[in-house]
Amino acid sequence: MSCDFLELATPGVAALQPYQPGKPIEELQRELGLKEIIKLASNENPLGPGQKAMAVLRNPKDIARYPDGNGFSLKARLADYHQVESNQITLGNGSNEILELITRAIVLPKHEVVFSEHAFAVYPLVTQAVGARAVVVPARNWGHDTEAMADAVTGNTRLIFVANPNNPTGTWLEEKSMRGLLQAVPENVIVVVDEAYFDYVRVSDYPDCTGWLAEFPNLLVSRTFSKAYGLAALRIGYSVSHPAIADLLNRVRQPFNVNSLALAAAEAALSDRAHIEKSVRGNEAGMQMLTTEFSKMGLNYIPSAGNFICVDVGRPGREVFNQMLHEGVIVRPVDNYGMPDHIRVTVGQESENRRFITALKKVLAV
Repeated sequence: MSCDFLELATPGVAALQPYQPGKPIEELQRELGLKEIIKLASNENPLGPGQKAMAVLRNPKDIARYPDGNGFSLKARLADYHQVESNQITLGNGSNEILELITRAIVLPKHEVVFSEHAFAVYPLVTQAVGARAVVVPARNWGHDTEAMADAVTGNTRLIFVANPNNPTGTWLEEKSMRGLLQAVPENVIVVVDEAYFDYVRVSDYPDCTGWLAEFPNLLVSRTFSKAYGLAALRIGYSVSHPAIADLLNRVRQPFNVNSLALAAAEAALSDRAHIEKSVRGNEAGMQMLTTEFSKMGLNYIPSAGNFICVDVGRPGREVFNQMLHEGVIVRPVDNYGMPDHIRVTVGQESENRRFITALKKVLAV
């Protein structure tokens, strides 16, 4: 091959390293010949979808037809749920797409995008893809330093990403800190508050930023059905924002970006509050079990408001990750987040949590 296709790429894309998802169960089965494998790497709901969503998925309709490109019915339900207008809702192929859409819509190579150290890997990816400058603000106690983030804003800043709770650290911002950041930021700087794990949060003074849109028109809040709702494979998320921001997103959003099954299942899942509460109760019990065991083992961990937790294993986390694979347990190394001695583990069902702890004790005893 005489053509170096990499030279055809834009500078931002050429320098990118592809996002590495959690290791699939099927891949590990092929590699190691293991049959009994548990995956606690990608923060999915271990209970899966609720009964209402499953009922829809068992009876798909009009598969030969394109989906409703405007997602009218789901947007109406979401608008009612959040007490906003439908024109404030944008649907995405997962909330990840929302993060990409807002970046593509408003960020040029001359601009800056601000986000925290140890924040979600998609923020630097989308920033670099459009050739903009990433401004990474040092973390405070593994979490967002909102005062420092506000101070990092310049005349070139176009976008700020805030994950609340943050992935992978599980840290969260209370209402005072979040409000202080929004009040300090100029109105021509869009603040994206990524609330992918919102439904799992049960800590005091945690804000639901979807209720702040009238006060802060430069605010965009993203949510997903991939976590507590158990619909990760269907790839559906959304944002709530000022109608003018939603209009910008829809100008770059691809037609039919959300499929019919996802639209119908998400609408059913939204009304299944019993499943959400069951998922949250299981998560709280599992988190308590894991943190208790970590303390018994003398391991430091980062308190988390999500359905996952980062633990310091006292040695290179990637080594522990690889050793855990041979025990049939998939977790997540987070050295690429600047956390070389931590691993991140999703809270699973009781049997999965116990198997993880057994495997971790075995690996750390080596």
